[in-house]
Amino acid sequence: MGVDVVQLTWYGHSTVWIEDSGTRLLTDPLLRDRLAHLRRRRGATPQLPCAPDAVLVSHLHADHLDFASLRRLPEHTALVVPAGAARLVRQALGAAAARRCTELAVGDRTTIGRVTVAAVPAAHHAGRGPWSRHRAPALGYLVHGQALTWFAGDTGLFDEMARMGPLDLALIPVGGWGPTLGAGHLDPAGAAEAVRRAAAAWAVPIHFGTFWPVGCDRIRPDRFFRPGADFARQVEAVSPGTRVRVLRPGESFTVRRP
Repeated sequence: MGVDVVQLTWYGHSTVWIEDSGTRLLTDPLLRDRLAHLRRRRGATPQLPCAPDAVLVSHLHADHLDFASLRRLPEHTALVVPAGAARLVRQALGAAAARRCTELAVGDRTTIGRVTVAAVPAAHHAGRGPWSRHRAPALGYLVHGQALTWFAGDTGLFDEMARMGPLDLALIPVGGWGPTLGAGHLDPAGAAEAVRRAAAAWAVPIHFGTFWPVGCDRIRPDRFFRPGADFARQVEAVSPGTRVRVLRPGESFTVRRP
């Protein structure tokens, strides 16, 4: 029997509950079933087991920094956000929420409970959206506890991935919420290359198979259902030392060390 080092639940899209060393983190919470033209097509509405110690926000896009979801969390919940994001949090949630923000730039670290969270690069658009002047560089996060876990946020490939490992676990985006992917995203092949570069022992694919645009159920359903399985096949070919666990939204997984 091994020793449990990380316990996680994937709630769909980029929302992951991570427990390490007794510290509970929640990534990019999207806790509702509708966001603009998107609908939750797989998985139940997330029901968290308890309050997280902190939320890790990777970037400003509305499907990753969702203010309606943050309002559902206890008012004392700490927020770790990219440098420059607290101003937008203040505008949307008020001054008290902004004071709960810890802004990080690449290379910065913060301690939460018994883990250390370090900001790492992400190759993704820095803005809130075309209608907004708010900007903050997108981030990924390395969680240093009993294990080393990389939450990649939303990203394309970048050279620094090779300097982050070896990792115990990578939470890696493998798709999106529509039938096409633009720049700054990973498809299954790109995600497999990312975990190869980062030398991940385990990888869990995220950012696929949860939300889909209204009226698009029949348009490229393969881009909705297949990215996780396609990623597992790609990893087997290019990074055979990495084990993959493909979860369903709402499913949990425990990483154990011998």
